[in-house]
Formats: sequence, C-alpha cells, structure tokens
Amino acid sequence: MLIFNNKALLRAALSQYEKKGQSIGLVPTMGALHQGHLSLMQQSVNENTITVVSIFVNPTQFNNQEDLDKYPRTLETDVEKIKTVSDAIIVFAPSVDEMYEGNTSSHPFDFDGLEHQMEGAFRPGHFDGVGTIVKKLFDIVQPTNAYFGEKDFQQLQIIRKLVEKNNMGIHIVGCPISREQNGLAMSSRNGRLSATEKEEAAFIYQTLQHTKQRFASQTISEIKEYVQEAFNAHPEFKTEYFEIAQEDTLEPAVIKDNKKYRAFIAVFLGNVRLIDNISLN
Repeated sequence: MLIFNNKALLRAALSQYEKKGQSIGLVPTMGALHQGHLSLMQQSVNENTITVVSIFVNPTQFNNQEDLDKYPRTLETDVEKIKTVSDAIIVFAPSVDEMYEGNTSSHPFDFDGLEHQMEGAFRPGHFDGVGTIVKKLFDIVQPTNAYFGEKDFQQLQIIRKLVEKNNMGIHIVGCPISREQNGLAMSSRNGRLSATEKEEAAFIYQTLQHTKQRFASQTISEIKEYVQEAFNAHPEFKTEYFEIAQEDTLEPAVIKDNKKYRAFIAVFLGNVRLIDNISLN
C-alpha cells in the first residue's frame, strides 16, 4: 500500500493514471475509520481504476477547539482497516503545514444559501473550512469520482454546489448511511460514547423513523411538536435542532408540496454531538 504525506509526490503518482485515461476515485476522511468509511472505499474500488483515501483532521472546519483536540487520530489502525478493503488503495495523510503551507485559515464561500441552514447556523464558519479543504483535495487528486456519506447530507449538497460553481467536472457520489445494529448512524464521534450511551443513542434514529411514518398524515408543525415532546421525555439528550427541509435547497419546509424532503437532527448526548437524517418521501 502506498502512503503519501507530500501532495507533489501524490500528484506525480496519479498523473500516470491520468495519462492512460484511467479513473481516479477519492474518499476524503478525517480518519478514525469505521465500517461506513470502508463501504465508501469499497464502492470507489469497484468503480475506479485507483482509489485515494485522504486522512486529514482539518482544523479550519472546527469552531470548537476542544472538539478538535479530542478528535481521534488513529492513522496506523486506519491503514490496517483500509488494507481489508484493498492493498491497492493509495493513502494520502498530509500534515497541516503540507495542506495549508503555514496559513491555516479558510476561504469564504458562497454556496447559494446552503451554508446558512442547520449546521451552518450552529457552527459558524464550518462550511468555509469544509469547502477550503475539499477544494484543496480536489485540486491535488483531480478525481473522476468522489464519495461522501449521506449522514452529512448538508455537507454532501454543499460539495455538489462547490463542484458546480467551480466547474470542476467531478462526479459526486452520495452513499447511504451506515448504521450500527441498533440504528445509530456510524460516526467517528461514537467512539467517545460509553456502552450505555451507545444504546441510548438508538433513540435518535427511532425518532426519525417515527417522523417518516407521521410525514404522510401529519403537518410539519405537528411532527416538530412530536419530536420536541419525544426528546423532552429523554432528558439525557439536549436537542440542538430538528428540521424538515427540502433536499435541494435545505430550506426549512413550512407546508408539504411536490418536493423531496428530509428530516435533520443534531443532539448532544453527554458532551458528544451527534447528527442524523432520514429521507421522508
């Protein structure tokens, strides 16, 4: 397995595939890999000549220094997990200086309003950081296809907008959410939950499933009231937001019409922030 820390050397290696007209898949990650990440890698391996997996904890997308400090960094373990998918995957694990060249700051982006909803409202500057690092990775790897999980659905839509507005010609592939047996969406943050908390966290997805069932017959305001009451009955959770939004614009829905909708939620369980979402129609 090839592991690169230097972007120029990675670019040189990938140019050999480009010269032959072969496809390059990219799976951007921040490490602390789980089965959800591995499923993205497997899809990329199936659909491309070569796959690059980036492992980089991006400081500019954290608006909470403690969260950044606590984010798990497990490169050796991650590499072993990647090998279970394929030995032919290229790993790109750069330092902060390699990616930011001494200027660790994000660039401002206009994502046509997608960045102001939900995560953007509660995490100021987060999507500027996401856009900055993903654009850097796209410029370095120049992938044919790039793979992102739908757990971060807002991020997925923003990356699609990034590609569209910069005419990058990269196919963005959204992949289904991988879940634990109890329904909890797989996340690197889950490693910070106790065994008891992991079981309690199943309530998040259960509530989203009930939301989907109610969507056919109840109004949006009735559904929001149901969710609020459900979490009020479980004081171990602190709800940050629950929103029903249009999938394309991410704007909050007021009344239902002939559009695709998705329910989004962010909650704290202890001091761990968890997000999830579900398609409603």
